[in-house]
Amino acid sequence: MDKLQFAVKFNNGKKGHPSVGPVYRNLLSAHSFPPIDSHFKTAWDVFSSSAEKYPNNRMLGWRERVHDKWGPYVWKTYKTVYEEVLHAAYAIRACGLKPGCKVGIYGSNCPQWIVAMEACNAQSFICVPLYDTLGVGAVNFILEHAEVDIVFVQDKKVKQLLDPDCTHTKRLKVIVCFTSMEETEKEMADSIGIKSFSWDDFLDMGSKHPSELQTPKPCDICTIMYTSGTNGDPKGVILTHENTTTNINGVDLFMEQFEDKMTEDDVYLSFLPLAHILDRMIEEYYFRKGASVGFFHGDINAIRDDIMELKPTFLAGVPRVLERIYEGVLKGLEELNPRRRKIFDILYNYKLKWLKAGYKQKYASPFADMLAFRKVKNKLGGRLRLIVSGGAPLSPEVEEFLRVTSCAFVLQGYGLTETSGLATVAFPDEMCMVGTVGSPFVYTELRLEEVPDLGYDPLAYPPRGEICIKGKAPFAGYYKNPELTNEVMTDGWFHTGDIGEMLPNGALKIIDRKKHLIKLSQGEYVALEHLEKLYIITPIVEDIWVYGDSFKQSLVAVVVPNQEHAEKWAHQNGHKTTFSDLCMMSQLHDYVLCELKTNAERNKLRGFEKIKGVIIEAETFEGEKGLLTPTMKKKRDKFLDHYKVKIELLYKNLGGNKS
Repeated sequence: MDKLQFAVKFNNGKKGHPSVGPVYRNLLSAHSFPPIDSHFKTAWDVFSSSAEKYPNNRMLGWRERVHDKWGPYVWKTYKTVYEEVLHAAYAIRACGLKPGCKVGIYGSNCPQWIVAMEACNAQSFICVPLYDTLGVGAVNFILEHAEVDIVFVQDKKVKQLLDPDCTHTKRLKVIVCFTSMEETEKEMADSIGIKSFSWDDFLDMGSKHPSELQTPKPCDICTIMYTSGTNGDPKGVILTHENTTTNINGVDLFMEQFEDKMTEDDVYLSFLPLAHILDRMIEEYYFRKGASVGFFHGDINAIRDDIMELKPTFLAGVPRVLERIYEGVLKGLEELNPRRRKIFDILYNYKLKWLKAGYKQKYASPFADMLAFRKVKNKLGGRLRLIVSGGAPLSPEVEEFLRVTSCAFVLQGYGLTETSGLATVAFPDEMCMVGTVGSPFVYTELRLEEVPDLGYDPLAYPPRGEICIKGKAPFAGYYKNPELTNEVMTDGWFHTGDIGEMLPNGALKIIDRKKHLIKLSQGEYVALEHLEKLYIITPIVEDIWVYGDSFKQSLVAVVVPNQEHAEKWAHQNGHKTTFSDLCMMSQLHDYVLCELKTNAERNKLRGFEKIKGVIIEAETFEGEKGLLTPTMKKKRDKFLDHYKVKIELLYKNLGGNKS
């Protein structure tokens, strides 16, 4: 197929120390990057033009509590949001802030978040998002490091912001609550010299103090987006307005290649943090098209309720979210009688065959869609056309399954905050790209660089190495950290720290993180995150953290069992006890190990990649333990600190693993 030549290879790789491979580019950029639409030079241009073009379109939707239940979605139009943005922008100016000042936004996704962000764009203020899951320490660091003057904050985060341990709150001039503050909170803010406003009062003040907008230039800083990081303090990534508009133009050009176009009738369910580049990028593009964004009600475990109410056409998530959808479908299949399950399997393989033969999703097997997969589609709202996974590699098994059963396009993309979002993206109807993150994005160049210590060579076959990215509009560096900027940037190439493999069709496959490859005592390298992606598909496993010690011969893991599956096993084996007590039973440990072994054999893992011992954990890794980043990546150093004693005991009991 012609489309498989989408990634074009320019043979300018050269030997050296380290050696680098060829440069890969998008076919649309084969000779030079396409020009940027001159009408959209800044993020403010994007939003204001849509407000003018689509004033009555639904823009932002949310749900309110009605009789102790979440009600239907309520919507604000582009015109209404635009008016609120102007009032918020006027109000910030009325507080004495000037272009270039830093504006923090601290809270879950909601319409107020977007209004505050667009108000920054209107007046050349610099938006500084704060993850709503950050602890006091990280919030404290960012407030001081970014020199934030004003914070828009969710009501339930006000106490944390005013916590005495958050010493740098004192540098703030203004706090604006998404709703309204309690009297005690207002008094606390007043006592340290901070002006505080409810949302309505702040907008009202802005309406009474209109001022001329001081709109930004393309080279102006749009946002300083702090990466959550798995180690150390967050890093402030500086992104300009040109970064934003380059990405939006790139998506437009990419979409032009396909039969299915995005329209103003599309609806996106926003639940990934807006402080993360993936969700921010998607929403900016939706605003460009005059489409609608509906926010989840705040409980990720009840996301299906929002899906059924909103009926989105587009869903983006990190792999763990899509894995839960996959597990939910499998659970439904287990409840079918053997005959119906057999029919499902036949239809699954039939449709998969035609997809692999090159047929488009909607033509591969309409009969199978109607007979078997329509039910899966309906459980995802009934209108879903596109599912995108980002943030970490998605298991090929999960991706293939969802491509067949969801009746929607399912694909992966790859990018970092430093690449302003997309660096690569897969094609909707190409089954050969399952398990990959696709080929280089429109405004991206990509190459692999040798990692000699780990044996990765981009000039060997298959070409493997550290992924390096160069774009038309590279990020402007790390805020107040030129040393780190120089460390990751070489001749305009950004070193991602990710290890990739380039496939013959020009698609990139993520192998692992450079820093997460460990060498066992026998000299074998092990990619821990890659193994976690394989092992987590084991039905008994809800979540897993794999660990290897360079002075030991084998791997161990901390496993959170799937409660329903574990209780079913207990019932079948005559064990009547609570889930927490069940997790302490040696019989369950043995069963989990056996299931992991079966999974390892099915995936043809080598002996040293097999898990030899497990710690069973009844509680999930999410929550207050601080083991995960806001995008649900594992903080490996925190895991080691948390489970160090148990791991040492486990290795001691294993035997044959002496240092």
